[in-house]
Amino acid sequence: MLVLSRKINEQIVIGDDIILTVVSIRGAGVRIGIDAPANVSVHRGEVSAATKQAPPAALPSAANPNQDGTAT
Repeated sequence: MLVLSRKINEQIVIGDDIILTVVSIRGAGVRIGIDAPANVSVHRGEVSAATKQAPPAALPSAANPNQDGTAT
């Protein structure tokens, strides 16, 4: 695992078309912006693990992101 230190507004580039940006840092929490092509799935770790363990009918429906990137 590669471990990098970043400050607010600094980026990490993965491949040619995925950019992670540190948006804010509050206490122990970090907000990260992810710019990736539509064909790249991006999920939080706990959501990804839940989708692999739960039957399809038990999964909550996907949240619809707002223009600002927050979920509804």
